[in-house]
Amino acid sequence: VPQETILFGGTIRENIAYGRLNAAEDEIIEAAKAANAHNFIMETPDGYDTIVGERGVKLSGGQRQRLAIARAILKNPRILLLDEATSALDSESEELVQDALDRLMQGRTSVIIAHRLSTIKIAHRIVVLDEGCIVEIGDHETLMAQNGLYAHLYSLQFRGNDVARDFTPDDEATPALSDDLNFTARSV
Repeated sequence: VPQETILFGGTIRENIAYGRLNAAEDEIIEAAKAANAHNFIMETPDGYDTIVGERGVKLSGGQRQRLAIARAILKNPRILLLDEATSALDSESEELVQDALDRLMQGRTSVIIAHRLSTIKIAHRIVVLDEGCIVEIGDHETLMAQNGLYAHLYSLQFRGNDVARDFTPDDEATPALSDDLNFTARSV
């Protein structure tokens, strides 16, 4: 599921079914429900037969992401790659997409690339990269307890900027913040 969702100029049904071309109608609907997409689909003029426009231009970013997640649910891959899947969404859409992603990741290996740490908080293993180098590895609780770069950035995202002034990493070798900072998480 990429940051920039790829949709085709066909119908909502066709875009979901692209995950498994021989899928039955009930499987497409179940995938849409699991992706929190069914309700908005039913509100469109033609439901699952609504034309989305080239690249999904007739849909919001959150709606496009949920269709991409429905496609992935229908495909049922053993390994899932999520590349900034919630980065361009408003808070309401992010919550719906995150809920759908949580269901999608159940029982499979997932590799998540994210700057929004809410996406990776539940991962069993988080690898923190700074300027292409691994600087921390652990689950959310372990990384928070280490009071390193991950804990600092998590605090900035979820507790406000006042925390940044109090940041003193336990390990002085922790590199300075960079624009190239990425988080990769693996969940099994």
